[in-house]
Amino acid sequence: MALKSVKAEELSNLSDDEILKLRFKDIALSFSGTEIEDYVNQLYFELDAKGLTYRPHVFLGDEWFSPEGMNAISIPFYLASIRLKNLEKTLMLEAEGSDHDWFMKLLRHEAGHCFDHCYKFSKRKTWKKVFGSPDVDYNPDTYRPHPYSKSFVKHLDRWYAQAHPDEDFAETFAVLLDPDCNWKKIYSKWPVALAKLEYVESLVKESAKLKNTAEKGRLPSAVANLSTTLAKYYLKKKNENADEYPDFYDHDLKKIFNGEITLSKREFSAEQFMNRNKKAIVSTVAWATSERKFTIDGLVKRLAERSAQLELRLGKSELQTTMEVASFLTSLVKNYLFTGKFKREA
Repeated sequence: MALKSVKAEELSNLSDDEILKLRFKDIALSFSGTEIEDYVNQLYFELDAKGLTYRPHVFLGDEWFSPEGMNAISIPFYLASIRLKNLEKTLMLEAEGSDHDWFMKLLRHEAGHCFDHCYKFSKRKTWKKVFGSPDVDYNPDTYRPHPYSKSFVKHLDRWYAQAHPDEDFAETFAVLLDPDCNWKKIYSKWPVALAKLEYVESLVKESAKLKNTAEKGRLPSAVANLSTTLAKYYLKKKNENADEYPDFYDHDLKKIFNGEITLSKREFSAEQFMNRNKKAIVSTVAWATSERKFTIDGLVKRLAERSAQLELRLGKSELQTTMEVASFLTSLVKNYLFTGKFKREA
């Protein structure tokens, strides 16, 4: 039987399975008195320092987003509870926005969307000339960035400003808002990115004279209203993040794991090596590519499974093999960022 009406502080007494049976609306979550409240107040202070008068309404939702047309920001529910944050890390390998700097980057970004929702700047011809049409196809999970482009600011990972004109605007706003970012110096030799920052700065000044026309209404995906269980939520989230990876080149695996098949499976199995060193490999590749750990973890599992099928054995030191596997995965992921495929060209 599902548990009901659980207070946030009681979650620490429950197992993962018991928590997953809960419905969102049956967990009493709030960020009042938590570090989230401090971070939100920091955002308001930064807005005030720029002379901005709008204040996004922040609520707990199922992910980071700003509802279309609304002056509101959804903060993922798991950030309101240490127990839920740890569960998120267990199931998804990381909790987006789980430290101060990461949280503020995301919050400033969403505040950028709210800025446009309040004043409808993206409807202007000048905005479209600077950032592009906001009506272009939008698929932020599969865009192909150009890492060395100087036409976009660098704020969130994966060169997110390149995902879509709306994201470009939100990222530019976030850089402008950050009190620790000397953007005029950092982007002094990036003329296109600098022009975007100067344009958004002009909009910030203009907004003081404009009426806030953001939409009002029921907040979508607010966890206080969600009747789905956490188990169904995470099943859906995993399915959305898990690509159907193509087969990997056996040639590369055999080159990395070149030990004789007569070697002991218990001591030299490539599969066991991958599982043993998975955490270090995933962290290394995530750092090198800025790709999600969940995606990389899936690749490692696929490599391990294929290595077992081929009965591959470790033929070099663990350190050297770890470096070779990380290098191989990095090349696959970087190729994916540019082509949409994990396979390397032959």
